[in-house]
Amino acid sequence: MTPGDVAWLLALGLMAGWVGGLIGVGGSIVMIPGLSLWFGGGALHLHQAAAMLVNFFVVAPAVLQHRRAGAIAPRVVRWTIPGAVAGALGGVGLATLPVFRDAGQGWLQLLFAAFLVYVVHDNVQRLRSPGAAAAARGETPGGRDDASAALLVGCIGVPVGLLGGLLGVGGGIVAVPSQQYLLRMPLRNAIANSAATILWSSAAAALLKSATLTVHRFSWMDALRFSALLMPGAMLGGWLGGWLVHRWPVKWVRVVLIGVLAYAAVRLAVQGYENVSGGAAG
Repeated sequence: MTPGDVAWLLALGLMAGWVGGLIGVGGSIVMIPGLSLWFGGGALHLHQAAAMLVNFFVVAPAVLQHRRAGAIAPRVVRWTIPGAVAGALGGVGLATLPVFRDAGQGWLQLLFAAFLVYVVHDNVQRLRSPGAAAAARGETPGGRDDASAALLVGCIGVPVGLLGGLLGVGGGIVAVPSQQYLLRMPLRNAIANSAATILWSSAAAALLKSATLTVHRFSWMDALRFSALLMPGAMLGGWLGGWLVHRWPVKWVRVVLIGVLAYAAVRLAVQGYENVSGGAAG
């Protein structure tokens, strides 16, 4: 690995940690595209494993900041965490199947990109008319607290973990908007609950993903080399992002959310198209 590679990984880790801590989605949506840009897109599963290993250390400092701010809702995370862990293990398991390798993952990337476009559109609307958007979604200071909310909370965790484990990205991309829609949870609280949830689902997914890398012709040591250089900056960035989310105006946080998700959508769409077209050509 060249000095340029090392410098890129250190800088990429810092940016991924800052973004992940700030918006509660983990750092994979920055790390995976960043690794592919620098090292090429032919080792997606290896890049996913490295990013998933780092995710735990991105999210952990942010969770400490959220706990100090009192933003985490125990009544939510005690249901989302078990479902997210189970979903993450299932997602990593699915990724080892032939249908989800190579060109097959391209279709998943394209579908996920489409979901992100929808989320970006909704948050742009919220940014333009915050009061009307919140009223339309019924957001309340504490979120929903009725009998049906418990079932919704339990259901949120599974897709959070499943998509995270399958695509190697932080499940917060699903957890944050799902809480806003289904639980009427304000953005800051949704981010905090998301971080507390993916802290554990990312750890479970990272361990299983690393153990199954041989299916994709890599080893867990290959992932560990990348993650060891990504981790220092990611931890510092995660702490900074978790601190800022409780001090920046919500409007600023939403702007960052829109920018990051739009970028991730474009990268996933491009990679998905390349995978699908390459598979069709083969």
